[in-house]
Amino acid sequence: METPDKELEAGRALLIDKPYTWTSFDVVGKVRVWAKRQCGKKIKVGHAGTLDPLATGLLIVCTGKFTKRIEEFQAQEKEYTGTFMLGSTTPSYDLETEPVPGGPYAHLQPQDLQAAAERLSGPQQQVPPVFSAVKVGGKKAYEYARKDKEVVLQPKPITVYAFELTRIALPEVDFRIVCSKGTYIRALARDFGELLGCGAHLTALRRTRIGTFDVRDAISPLELP
Repeated sequence: METPDKELEAGRALLIDKPYTWTSFDVVGKVRVWAKRQCGKKIKVGHAGTLDPLATGLLIVCTGKFTKRIEEFQAQEKEYTGTFMLGSTTPSYDLETEPVPGGPYAHLQPQDLQAAAERLSGPQQQVPPVFSAVKVGGKKAYEYARKDKEVVLQPKPITVYAFELTRIALPEVDFRIVCSKGTYIRALARDFGELLGCGAHLTALRRTRIGTFDVRDAISPLELP
């Protein structure tokens, strides 16, 4: 059996439970320092699928030769849990920006919410958030958005395999979503609110699974010595 340092260099897929407010780059930086300490030299480290700073959960961090498998891991389906807030929206569709009032929601019934979830299930074309890293004219969309410059993003094909409403306590709605690579849960919050006519934004998000990798098998980056 290889020693831990040789194993890291040969390649490992580390399952990390990303903390709230940490960026994915913060996690990679922590693993990179830890790996260098273990190996006595710098080795390649990269992550498979960015999580927004206000999201928590599973981040696959690859070391050594496993960095060549990043695209393979990114292509696998993802599972998320979280909360939508009805009756208000934000420019980023989450809590990164300030909420603005939407429409009334008190009249909505559980069957209305279920119908909206069903309409957002299956193959579809999704317009990414303007506060995202999608490239437009060689720049990331959020670079335009942060300067209040208008930017038009083209819809991209995604698939929502499961859209389950796990708790309804208006204005909050909890969910479990299983989806394809490239799906923005923030954009689903936007679309969910638009279908209901009241607006919605994301207030909590946790990635629980990537393919067969489960967050229950992950460790906090704070556990790395």
